[in-house]
Amino acid sequence: MNRKAERMESPDRAPMERAVVSAFPYLAGGLLVSPLLLLVATPAEPLAHFTVQLGALVALGLAVVIALAALGDGEWFTGFEGWSAGRRTFLGAVVLVAIPTGVTALVTLASSAALRFSPSLQFLQLLSALDIAWAAAALMLGVRWLWGSRVAVGAGLGLGVACVASVWNYLRVVGFGPDGEWIVDGERLLQLVLPFDAVAAVVALAALVSGVHRRASQVTEQASVQSYG
Repeated sequence: MNRKAERMESPDRAPMERAVVSAFPYLAGGLLVSPLLLLVATPAEPLAHFTVQLGALVALGLAVVIALAALGDGEWFTGFEGWSAGRRTFLGAVVLVAIPTGVTALVTLASSAALRFSPSLQFLQLLSALDIAWAAAALMLGVRWLWGSRVAVGAGLGLGVACVASVWNYLRVVGFGPDGEWIVDGERLLQLVLPFDAVAAVVALAALVSGVHRRASQVTEQASVQSYG
């Protein structure tokens, strides 16, 4: 077997490759659907379109996480013999958070452009989608290791709904500029959006760290049992 074939079959690369392959259909589907949004009429008040799009982007991100979550139970970065189970599991989780976030980002850019939002509103949509995508992915992975898949899906949905609602409420209260642009109101952001973002980030990180710790402990225990067996 040549070196190239050995690298392709290396176990420390397999989970990452499988994650990318599993996520690709969601990315391709989102990018293929986005041009159809050119057929949607541009409204004078883009609140409804913005909110529906953000909800769809969050749903896409959650779907990718659900498709990839089981890969977190695999053996990541096994070629790095000096690494602990905790480090391998955590970095595997980072990859599984980054992939859904990246898919969401690319589809957000394409769909926002197709909807012909103002540049500032496209930027807000990107910020919102990325913020929710990474937090939901981290939360779902951590909760899955702690309490199982069903609870993880419920947690991800709850976080997504709460964050989308906070952005919707901000835009409802502040409104839009003459050309449908995002009006940046620092005081309203601090009141209506940033508290939700901060809580979501703290909860997501706490769940991920706790879940990684539990999963790493399980891996270590299994390795000990096998070594004595």
